[in-house]
Amino acid sequence: MSHALTLIVTRDVEPRYRGFLRSAMIEISAGIYVSPQLNRDARDRIWEVITHWYQTLNRGTIIMIWRDKAASGNIGSRVLGDTVKQFCDVDGFLLTRIEK
Repeated sequence: MSHALTLIVTRDVEPRYRGFLRSAMIEISAGIYVSPQLNRDARDRIWEVITHWYQTLNRGTIIMIWRDKAASGNIGSRVLGDTVKQFCDVDGFLLTRIEK
C-alpha cells in the first residue's frame, strides 16, 4: 500500500473540522494539517467525512493535496468551496491560475 505526504488547508470552516483533522494529522499552523505517510484508504476516508460535513454546512474552503505520480505535476488535489486559484497543467508543469 502506497503512503504519501498529505496536506490539508482549511479556511473559514467550523471547529468540528479542526478536531477531526487533528485526530488523524498534525496541525502545523492554524488550519494547516499534514501527515507524512497517509495511505490512500485513510486519505479517502478523511475526504469522505469532510465532504459529508461540507455538504451540510457549506461554509469555507478545504483543499487537500498529496504526492501522486500519476497526476499532473505529481500532485493530486481535491477542493471543497470557492477558491480564486485553480490548478492547471501547462506542458506537464502544474501551475496555479488566479480567477478574476
